[in-house]
Amino acid sequence: MSTLSERILGAPAGDYVDRQVDRAYVHDGTGVLTLEAWRAMEAGAPARPGRCYVLFDHIVPANNSVTAGLQHDLRMFARQQGFHFTDVGDGICHQLMGEGIALPGEIMVGADSHTCTLGAFGAFATGVGATDMAAIWAEGGTWFRVPETIAMRMRGALSGPAEAKDLALTYVGRLSMDGATYRSLEFVGDGVASLSIESRMTLSNLAVETGAKAGLFYADGSTCRYLGAYGHRVNPQEPEECCYERELHFDLGEVVPVVAVPPRVDCVKPVAEMEGKPLDQVFVGTCTNGRFEDLSRFAALIRGEKVKVRTLIAPASRSVLERATETGILATLVRAGCTILPPGCGPCLGAHQGVLGEGEVCLSTANRNFKNRMGVGGEIYLGSVATAAASARAGFLAAPEATP
Repeated sequence: MSTLSERILGAPAGDYVDRQVDRAYVHDGTGVLTLEAWRAMEAGAPARPGRCYVLFDHIVPANNSVTAGLQHDLRMFARQQGFHFTDVGDGICHQLMGEGIALPGEIMVGADSHTCTLGAFGAFATGVGATDMAAIWAEGGTWFRVPETIAMRMRGALSGPAEAKDLALTYVGRLSMDGATYRSLEFVGDGVASLSIESRMTLSNLAVETGAKAGLFYADGSTCRYLGAYGHRVNPQEPEECCYERELHFDLGEVVPVVAVPPRVDCVKPVAEMEGKPLDQVFVGTCTNGRFEDLSRFAALIRGEKVKVRTLIAPASRSVLERATETGILATLVRAGCTILPPGCGPCLGAHQGVLGEGEVCLSTANRNFKNRMGVGGEIYLGSVATAAASARAGFLAAPEATP
């Protein structure tokens, strides 16, 4: 019997296969590189333009005239070729693809390592380089080596202040940053039913931080209801008895709030051990934790107090921003002293909108804390939305309380 990756790719682990892809997407950063490679190939017309997406999210709005010029060129190309296109302020590519586009059983490639986020919908979603993406534009497909699969078997439910982000960092800490290289992570067990789609996206998002090619959930009733709201009628994917390379077991009720200590995502410690660390900035957002569920939770945990450290909030998409506005969450955040950024990646990649200075420390809900990522000489601690809220209220790294 087959793992989900084997089922979707149609071959056993270790085989090499050529497959057409169902969705192929780039953002403004990798899109520029892909376009350069495409032009060098002199490939002619794209094979399947209706399956291609260009989504601006990394440096939006443009931070200088050079960036603006490159974005203009890519924008015009996308429109001329008939690609799906989203512009400044529409949101992060992975979030937008997760708003009714990614479907169970699909093969999806993105010119960004966190394409694995979309495995939350039962798709095989993985990142590729710009040259590979240019070839996919030309041919409509690419080759894959079917990965071996590690089962992430979960039972119970998260409790107290623990969130999916804490579970995600916990599993990265257990596997290490290269412990699942070229593997697929498959999230299974009765604990899955307790996780929202947003939480599943967070867990799939960090799969690549272990070296994995993909992080998949089987589509279930929650998936079907979520996609049904976008007009899709899909069927659940029934798990089969299969042979995993190995299994890791997680009792969700035992997960505690943790942080990843710079400069490694797999250097994971309980927040309680790091409490009191001075902070200069708190950042809530990114493709990991910028969804409505995250903003709603942060606002609830602030409880009308003023933040004691500069706090930046970047909604993951325009629809998230609209919903936060309609429900009053945005007003709560503004009154608390938070700065609201346009939907997009914000300062996650260190290009603009919240870059750290030498010696500054940030608690971020993002997925990477590498040296100099958010600014030369800055330090990044990764944590959950609850940890971010507790820290913003305290003015230093603080452990979250139980859910109010």
